[in-house]
Amino acid sequence: MDRIWKMSLLITAIIISDQLTKGAIQQNFFLGESTTIIDGLFNLTYVRNTGAAFGMGRGAPEFIRVSFFLIVPVFACFWMIYLIWAERHRNGLLCLAYSLIFAGAVGNLIDRFTLKYVVDFLDFHYKEHHFPSFNIADAAISIAAGLLIIDYFIQRKLLKEQAKEVEQSKGSA
Repeated sequence: MDRIWKMSLLITAIIISDQLTKGAIQQNFFLGESTTIIDGLFNLTYVRNTGAAFGMGRGAPEFIRVSFFLIVPVFACFWMIYLIWAERHRNGLLCLAYSLIFAGAVGNLIDRFTLKYVVDFLDFHYKEHHFPSFNIADAAISIAAGLLIIDYFIQRKLLKEQAKEVEQSKGSA
């Protein structure tokens, strides 16, 4: 149960920090306002994202947006809860990744249900190249994606090592 408590605290911290930072941006910036934090690299910019990641689908019809940005993510959250519970004793890295995905999804769903859009504000750029604005919830999901890739390679290596051991045991028998 110790891992579940840790993941619960992490999830809570991400959701709260995500909502507090989004609220601070909404209270202190007008839509489209930008403040330079690191010249030539990083700004805080208030953006409303009515689409999915990186604004994809923002022009889609309302029934598609409701289906894919509200209904599917709610079911995905329940699936993440199941996966967190299932991995709690087996694979700490997967449990962490699923917790980050869950926290990020909940943070953005709160916005979608209350505002009908997601507040983004972290704006990284280099010269004329801009990475799409994002928020803490998005960052948690992106980190989780990286952890899932790392876990994939770890599991692949373990399977190769196990196959090698089986071959060696067959050869010595």
